[in-house]
Amino acid sequence: MKRVLQILALVAALGVPAVWLATGANRGWTKTSVPVKTLDEVTGIEGISYQKKFLPGVDFLGAGFGGAAVLAGASLFFRKPKNKNQQKQ
Repeated sequence: MKRVLQILALVAALGVPAVWLATGANRGWTKTSVPVKTLDEVTGIEGISYQKKFLPGVDFLGAGFGGAAVLAGASLFFRKPKNKNQQKQ
């Protein structure tokens, strides 16, 4: 169980930054919509409309690394199994 938690912590610690980079690497807070400039065809006036898009921010990184730290810390509560075949001297 100890090794499983350590592997999961490593996967999380490496996977979270990869997902963050692949989805836009927003250096602010996580956003669920982004402003998009639009041009009115009739009047020619520029406006701003919002498009739904998920951009994970630094809070996403913090939560991911925090989860990895919890998994790694939980692995410390498990001991290595003792070898039953060990001979007494």
